[in-house]
Amino acid sequence: MKKAKFAKESITVITELVLPNDTNPLNNLMGGRLLHWMDIATAISAQRHCKRIVVTASVNNVAFEQPIPMGSIVTLEAKVSRAFSSSIEVFVDVWMEDRTSGDKSHCNKAIYTFVAVDQLGTPIPVPEVIPESEEEKSRYEGALRRRQLSLILAGKMNPQEATELKALFMPKE
Repeated sequence: MKKAKFAKESITVITELVLPNDTNPLNNLMGGRLLHWMDIATAISAQRHCKRIVVTASVNNVAFEQPIPMGSIVTLEAKVSRAFSSSIEVFVDVWMEDRTSGDKSHCNKAIYTFVAVDQLGTPIPVPEVIPESEEEKSRYEGALRRRQLSLILAGKMNPQEATELKALFMPKE
């Protein structure tokens, strides 16, 4: 097994400018373009974490909280939240900056899952993550519940085996 790594070691920051070709008829950034940028940022973070090729396994959650108008400066910050045997969960936070006022606001976020693969496309083990900050610890702890829910919805896990999810709903004895 590879050595564990601190979550901050795999931070990726990408900055883009919303141009006319990136927008919809309302002159806001198209959701698909933002998903593309988020996929790139999160893939780089996952690849930095394990130093191997990664493939997108799922987009677990996307929240388009507010539109991003044409001309905005968009900054994506991706960070690995947890690693399992061969999969890596990565959060991406999206910030928009008004190009004239410089005001910045958090506008979107998403959670992606990647699988590390060898040259034949076979899943391979990845290093663990060591969370440090409170946010990292919170995201790390929630990752197992999110993983169990994804596996249940995909029909790959029996709900009775989802101990972390059951603990949310079952009274403590």
